Amino acid sequence: MSTQHILLLPGDGIGPEVVAETKKIIDWFSSNGPVTFTTSEAHLGGVAYDECGTPFPAETLEAARKADAILLGAVGGPKWEPLDYSVRPERGLLGIRKELGLFANLRPAMCFEALADASSLKRELVSGLDIMIVRELTGGIYFGEPRGVKVENGKRIGYNTAVYHEDEVKRIARVAFDLAQKRNKKLCSVDKANVLEVTEMWREEVQKIGDAEYKNVALSHMYVDNAAMQLVRNPKQFDVIVTSNLFGDVLSDCAAMLTGSLGMLPSASLGEEVNGKRAALYEPVHGSAPDIAGQGIANPIATILSFAMMLRYSFSLGKQADMLEAAIADVLAQGYRTGDIITAGGKKVGTAEMGAAIIKSLDAQRKQEAA
Repeated sequence: MSTQHILLLPGDGIGPEVVAETKKIIDWFSSNGPVTFTTSEAHLGGVAYDECGTPFPAETLEAARKADAILLGAVGGPKWEPLDYSVRPERGLLGIRKELGLFANLRPAMCFEALADASSLKRELVSGLDIMIVRELTGGIYFGEPRGVKVENGKRIGYNTAVYHEDEVKRIARVAFDLAQKRNKKLCSVDKANVLEVTEMWREEVQKIGDAEYKNVALSHMYVDNAAMQLVRNPKQFDVIVTSNLFGDVLSDCAAMLTGSLGMLPSASLGEEVNGKRAALYEPVHGSAPDIAGQGIANPIATILSFAMMLRYSFSLGKQADMLEAAIADVLAQGYRTGDIITAGGKKVGTAEMGAAIIKSLDAQRKQEAA
């Protein structure tokens, strides 16, 4: 039996609570699967600043590089907003993405049947929804230079630069095309090519890759403003969407609400494969939710689903990932609901209760297989 090491970065706000429940799931699979998982913890974000004076300590980077995969809770909160921009919690998250070369962010938006009525859209628009948004993560306006705030003629001017190299576009396009080939062979590239030259180049490079290497994938292009509208008008027209850092950030949060709650959305951030190993960080799409931190009411499902993605993409344990996703679907079908996804007739539970219900369902699946 092989052993894989997972680095846990609980972070801030509700992060420690949802990671703690996911750790119980990790331990369950370690005891009931073909792989043994070991875990360790490190600081990232606001808690890291409080402990070490920096949101991204060198010790955390060292531990991240040694790990087989990383699970992050959340970072940030009002407590740290007065800090200088360079040491705010979010700089830790951006820093680890950059240092590990995590350029491909996979954000699935899947609506569990039991939650179709929890969406802000009509059931018929979201029932069966299964979208994968592929967001470029280490380029674009979040990292472009020059950037900053300056004073000219007594007036403040803020500026950021959107920059992409054609190689960055090509590598994220290939990730998206590969995923599309494994799904429904349909890819939509989202840009703003009518007004932004950087995304005009993006469109051209994605088209070149499609024409040369992925003739069996139906490629379409869409402006980002139209894509936002289409996501709420007819979301099931999409299968795989590939887009830039900024546009992906916005569109994936929009898609999250189609599923009922941000508390349901996982994500994976992947680097390039080197010597058979790919750096990978998994995290829920939601933030640190400081307003409910410490109350035991946060939804752990997005973090648990992030571990399911880890099983699938880092450890090639597709069967185990399916098993975990089935357990979550089962628990939701039984009516278990945290406050963010409560629907009429639902059984309102807290963080720990939801985690325990998922483990109970996993136990039931294991017994059924053994029968």
